[in-house]
Amino acid sequence: MKFEDLNIIEPILRALKKEGYSVPTSIQEKAIPHILNRKDVLGSAQTGTGKTAAFAIPILQHLVHDRQQGNSPRSIKALIITPTRELAIQIAESFSTYGKYTGLKNTVVFGGVKQGQQTDALDKGVDILVATPGRLLDLMEQGFVNLSSIEYFVLDEADRMLDMGFIHDIRKIIAKLPTQRQSLFFSATMPDTIVALSKKILDNPIKIDVSPISSTADTIQQYLYYTNKATKIKLLIHILQDRKIDQVLLFSRTKHGADKITRNLKKQRISAAAIHGDKAQNARQKALQQFKDGEVRVLVATDIAARGIDIDKLKYVINYDIPNIAETYVHRIGRGGRAGDEGISISICEPEENVFIKDIQKLIAQKIEVIKDNPFPQTDSPMTNKEKQAFEKEKVQRRKEFFASKNKSNSSRYNRR
Repeated sequence: MKFEDLNIIEPILRALKKEGYSVPTSIQEKAIPHILNRKDVLGSAQTGTGKTAAFAIPILQHLVHDRQQGNSPRSIKALIITPTRELAIQIAESFSTYGKYTGLKNTVVFGGVKQGQQTDALDKGVDILVATPGRLLDLMEQGFVNLSSIEYFVLDEADRMLDMGFIHDIRKIIAKLPTQRQSLFFSATMPDTIVALSKKILDNPIKIDVSPISSTADTIQQYLYYTNKATKIKLLIHILQDRKIDQVLLFSRTKHGADKITRNLKKQRISAAAIHGDKAQNARQKALQQFKDGEVRVLVATDIAARGIDIDKLKYVINYDIPNIAETYVHRIGRGGRAGDEGISISICEPEENVFIKDIQKLIAQKIEVIKDNPFPQTDSPMTNKEKQAFEKEKVQRRKEFFASKNKSNSSRYNRR
C-alpha cells in the first residue's frame, strides 16, 4: 500500500513525496482511514512506528476540507496534548512538514521559557495548537487560549503523561473541550488507569494495536557488553573509537550521570552534549539542534528528556545505564531504526544491572547478543544484600558529613562578615 491508496489530498501527498515518504507504516495504514472517517481512535503503538503522522495527516486533511466549507475567522480547531517540550516541538514540526502546502498554521506552547513569542503566535491566529499541559492551562487562565472551537483533540503519550503526574491537568483541559469533537488517544502501554481515562475521552473508539511494548523492531540489532562499574566509561570510549558510530543517542539513568558522562567524553575529545530536565530550555534545544546538524556526536539524555527526540536516520542508541524497568529499554532503543530503517542498540551492563538484563530478555522474548571481544569484561560480582545495606548506610553518613561541613563553612563565612 502507498499513501495514494489512503485517499489523501494532493497538497499533503506532495509534502510527503518531498520528504521521501511513499509507503505508510502499519499504524498509519490502520489509523488514517478511520480518522478520515471521523471515528475516535484508541491507539497502542511503540516508539518509532510513525504515530505522529498517523494522526497529523488526517487532521490536516479535515482542516483543509473544513476551511473550504466556509470563511470563518481562524481559530484553534485542533489541539494536541503531549507530556514534554521536546515531543511538543517535534509534533509541531511534523504538522508544519506535512501541512506545508495546505495554508494551515500551527504553533506550539510549553513551559520553561518566556511566553511572549508563544502568545504573539496565538494572537495572529492558528488552526492547530500543540501543547504541554502546564503551559496550556496557564495560557487558558490568562485568556490567551480558548478551547471552545476545538473539533479535533489528540492525547499523545498518555502513559508517560500519567507517569509524570499530569492527570489532574488533563482532566481540567478535557472539561473545557466541546462535547462534540473527534478524539484520538495514543499510548505505548495500556494499564488500567489509561483504559479508564480513555473511556472518559473517547466515544465508541476504534481500537488499534501495533507492535505491543513487549516487542522490539525487527530492524534493530541488539548487542550487550558485560563490564564492571569502574570500567564502564573506559568501555564506552573504546566502543566510540569506531568512527562508523557517528551519531549516538546515549541514555543515562540520572541527570548528574548525564553531565558526568558528557564531561568524560569531552576530555577524550569526543563531542558530546547532555540533555535533561535541569538544563534550560534554550540549552536543550541548542544541544538537540547541534546533534541533528552533526556538530555533536553523542547526545547524552535521561529518559524523560529523550521523549520526543526524533532524529531522521538515527542508527545508534547506547544504554550506558541499563533501565530497571524493562519496557523503558524498548522505548529507548526505539529511538533508532525508526520507520523501517536499520538501527543498532548497544547496552553496557555492570554487575548490579545483570538482573535488569534478565527482565528485559524475558519481556522481549529473545536473547541479546553478548559481545565477547571485550577489553573490559565483567569480573566483579553483584553486591550481597548485606553489602548493599552497608553501602547505603555509608552513603547516608557521607552525605550527613558533607552537609555538616558545608553548613559549618557557611556559618564561618557569615561570622567573618
